Parts: sequence; C-alpha cells; structure tokens
Amino acid sequence: MAGATRSIVINAPPEKVFDVIVDYDRYAEFIPEVKKIRTSDRKGNEVKIHYEVDIVKTIHYTLLAREERPKRMSWTFVEGEVMKDNQGSWVLEPEGEGRTKATYTVDMALGPLVPKAIINGLVEQSLPKMLEAFKRRVEGT
Repeated sequence: MAGATRSIVINAPPEKVFDVIVDYDRYAEFIPEVKKIRTSDRKGNEVKIHYEVDIVKTIHYTLLAREERPKRMSWTFVEGEVMKDNQGSWVLEPEGEGRTKATYTVDMALGPLVPKAIINGLVEQSLPKMLEAFKRRVEGT
C-alpha cells in the first residue's frame, strides 16, 4: 500500500475544521477530483460515504467513516473498483490562538494493473492540494 501523512495549520478552531471535514456531501464544491458524493447508512457516529472521483479515470468506491467529534475522523474501505484498500484519518489538535493542526493520514492500495508511479503521484501531488482546498474552505478564502 502507498501511504502518506501530511499536516497543515488552519486558522480556525478544531470544531469548525471538523464540521467541514464531516460535511461530505459538499466535497465536490471544493475538491475538483470529487465528481459525485453521497452518504448512506448513518448509525450513530458512523456513516458510509460513496465517492465518484476522477483520478486519471473515473472510479467509484465506498468508505465507512467514524466520527469522534471534534478531534478525529477515520475511515476504512468498504468496496470499490480499481481501489483495493483505503484507510486513514484526520486528527485535529488545537494549535493556540484559535488555530488547528490538521493531520491527514492515508494508506491506499489500487489494483495490480495500476502503475506504482500513479499511486505515488496521487499521494505526493494530490494530497497537498487537497489539504490546501480544505484550509481555504474552512478559512473562507
């Protein structure tokens, strides 16, 4: 599996950052790769998230998210095409003065026909862009 961990400081308290992270249905508004997204089967602090993303080609997959307000959101892989596994988390820590250190961790495995260079590119290039998109969304810039 290809994995990565990145952190970013966001100028907002953890509660506000968490609210944007768990507003899954709006991801397509600020993350260009997300074409469609919907949630289902909410049970307590768990919910299934169904993604349609355009990463080299359009792929569909489902994750099960677990929300631990306001400090952590983690997920595990349910099913998907091309993707064989996807698990990770957001961890939010107060950084003082109303700021939050948001740490995103992901481990992903795609099918055997997907070149490793594509997987590494997703992790190394798409991840920083995605973190910046969340930062802009939370900060309203």
